[in-house]
Amino acid sequence: MEDKIDIRQYSPLALAYMGDCIFDLCVRTYLLKQANMPANKLHQKAKAVVNATSQSKMYKELIDIVTEEERAILKRGRNASSNTRAKNATMIDYKNATGLEALFGYLYLKGDQERINQLFKICLNIINS
Repeated sequence: MEDKIDIRQYSPLALAYMGDCIFDLCVRTYLLKQANMPANKLHQKAKAVVNATSQSKMYKELIDIVTEEERAILKRGRNASSNTRAKNATMIDYKNATGLEALFGYLYLKGDQERINQLFKICLNIINS
């Protein structure tokens, strides 16, 4: 029998680790549903969405519209201490992106695919506006 772990006990960086994958999967799924195109073109389009600058923009919009529980996860992720440094973004954008990824990881581990889909649609609207 598998022990249940309280997902609120996971470190925000562990949640972001999972959320990075989940957010990337959402983007890849969305792009594939848009059109059948070469993998390199898909990758280029995905990079335009899955990067710290874009994710930081999403974070800034979501922070005011999510639930209190979700806002707490966003902030925990943003405020987490990481030894990793941003490569092509400011440190603020990198931290905000970590917060966004933590939220997606949290929702995934919570099993709330419906909320992931809702927030991802909002993220797409933010990035496409």
